Amino acid sequence: MAKKVPRTTYSAQMLTDAKMRECADVPAQSRISGFTLTETIVAVVIISLFALLAQMSLLGLLRRSTFKAQAQELVSTMQMAASAAAESDRRYEVIIDLTEQSYLLRQITSPDLSEVLEEEIIVENGFGDNCWISYVEFDDGDYTNEGRAKFRAGHVGWQYGGKIVLHDRGEQPYSIVINRLNRIVTLKEGDVEILGPKAKEDVPF
Repeated sequence: MAKKVPRTTYSAQMLTDAKMRECADVPAQSRISGFTLTETIVAVVIISLFALLAQMSLLGLLRRSTFKAQAQELVSTMQMAASAAAESDRRYEVIIDLTEQSYLLRQITSPDLSEVLEEEIIVENGFGDNCWISYVEFDDGDYTNEGRAKFRAGHVGWQYGGKIVLHDRGEQPYSIVINRLNRIVTLKEGDVEILGPKAKEDVPF
């Protein structure tokens, strides 16, 4: 005949076993929680680093884009002057102000070329910190890094060709080259050389 185990003894044994299992489980749970927290911290740090790198790349891209956008606006203004003059008998002038770091396009309506009338101005724009004019050199050898430089366009083309040298925030030079023979205006990287007066033909304005 099987020996009966007292009910109170059986319950006490079960309670003891349960307590031992509970105590054994605590360190394991603590280790799992600690490992998960460490993983989370590492993941957050990695994501933050990627976000910072992406932000720096984006800022650099925006700076370059801003320079190119400002330089391209000047190129478009020069092209507008040449195209408008070629399609009509009107004359146009792009005035580069190196002191004010600005430029304007106007239609010449008065014999007095030194006076700019308000109603003549078609485009007026300026440069920011990301783009600035260093100097202007004409294809007849004239050079200026201050004051105003003027490019005039008539029906037959530009009165003078030359280059406008710009710099970006990193001091990288770019040249806007104005070709008086074919009216083409291009933006090129670097401080490029232009043809001197001996290689040019005089174009009546």
